[in-house]
Amino acid sequence: MNSEVPMTRIHITGMSCGHCEASVEKALAAVPGVDQVVRVDRQREEAVVEGPAAAQALEEAIIRLGFQARVME
Repeated sequence: MNSEVPMTRIHITGMSCGHCEASVEKALAAVPGVDQVVRVDRQREEAVVEGPAAAQALEEAIIRLGFQARVME
């Protein structure tokens, strides 16, 4: 049995401050299937989450905030 927790990296553009990072973190944490938001980093333009969340749901949560998002394979 594979007990490895799925990790998803998301490329995000448009974050310019700590408030942006906090907003993205809160939105991602609310997506069904996200067990933990590992990090949101505006300088790297990425977020990393743990859990079996659907890629489309992750992208949509960020896009609703006004940022561009793409799950990285």
